[in-house]
Amino acid sequence: MKTMLVTGGAGFIGSNFIRYVLEKTGFPGRVVNLDKLTYAGNPENLEDIRRKYKSRYAFVKGDICDFRLLNGLFKKYSPETVVHFAAESHVDRSIFGPKDFIETNIHGTFALLETARSFWLSRIPDPRSSISYRFHHVSTDEVYGSLGKTGKFKETTPYDPRSPYSASKASSDHIARAYHHTYGLPVTISNCSNNYGPYHFPEKLIPLAILNALEGKPLPVYGDGLQVRDWLYVGDHCAAIWRILRKGRAGETYNVGGNCEKTNISVVKEICRALERLAPSAANPALKGRSYEDLITFVKDRAGHDRRYAIDFGKIKRGLGWSPSVTFARGLAETVRWYLGNAAWVGNVKTGAYRSWLKKNYD
Repeated sequence: MKTMLVTGGAGFIGSNFIRYVLEKTGFPGRVVNLDKLTYAGNPENLEDIRRKYKSRYAFVKGDICDFRLLNGLFKKYSPETVVHFAAESHVDRSIFGPKDFIETNIHGTFALLETARSFWLSRIPDPRSSISYRFHHVSTDEVYGSLGKTGKFKETTPYDPRSPYSASKASSDHIARAYHHTYGLPVTISNCSNNYGPYHFPEKLIPLAILNALEGKPLPVYGDGLQVRDWLYVGDHCAAIWRILRKGRAGETYNVGGNCEKTNISVVKEICRALERLAPSAANPALKGRSYEDLITFVKDRAGHDRRYAIDFGKIKRGLGWSPSVTFARGLAETVRWYLGNAAWVGNVKTGAYRSWLKKNYD
């Protein structure tokens, strides 16, 4: 690989992946980061990377639905690899406004696949066996629907999406798979469980709970809080994607999980305990004498809330030698420390000040 195009690289997982590739893999090539910079996209996530890797990192503001932009990028940079993170990803937002999810997750994925097809297949003598090119599509375990008390999602589990978000991701998975089988495009797909770690926009459970707790705000928990999720540290996810790029077979799907099933209420309580160790509530004036757990507030359940997710990652373990390496206790402690130690980033995101910075530098 000489040039890698990463879509959605200014978001949570995408920025962690770019950081992982340039800092930990020995990758000698160039990374082009294409991001529309919606509310959760923040180039500040990679500002140090931009300064450190001036000739090997390029940022482009743009929409993956824009065919003209995509054709120009492929002609200018000739990427051999596409890692496609760009997506609208928040279930609650998809319930109240599904249009953006259909546009970005379905139409955007189609535009990327079609651009790669037209650009690559004129250059690959035998695309089905090519190891020089790869389109990796990053997806979610939510496409499989909801589990009962037992069992785990496998790559062969039938799709059963329950929200506009998961339905749009399921559609994009099918389109990506079809481009491999119909046109021979060297596509791989990964479906991951819930990620957590640094640079996570504070709308998802873990970063929201950390920051709300520090400010003495309620810690909202849907329903009875007994919904089960499989938690995956973002660094482990990045390592899995890198392993798929290096060793995965075109046309294959790989489930990536953390081997870490926890109820939502237990996760919130573990966050409270981690905060008590690292930033005791007794020393936080915002708590006014309360403990962090005193802030837990049960709220009306989310519409169509899936009860349980769990990933069987046996295929990637057996075939590619990947397994998660970061325990939840360690990953959560590192995540809490990161938010405690990056007050400027948190402040810019919480107040929306980063949007003014984006407007000044990227509009």
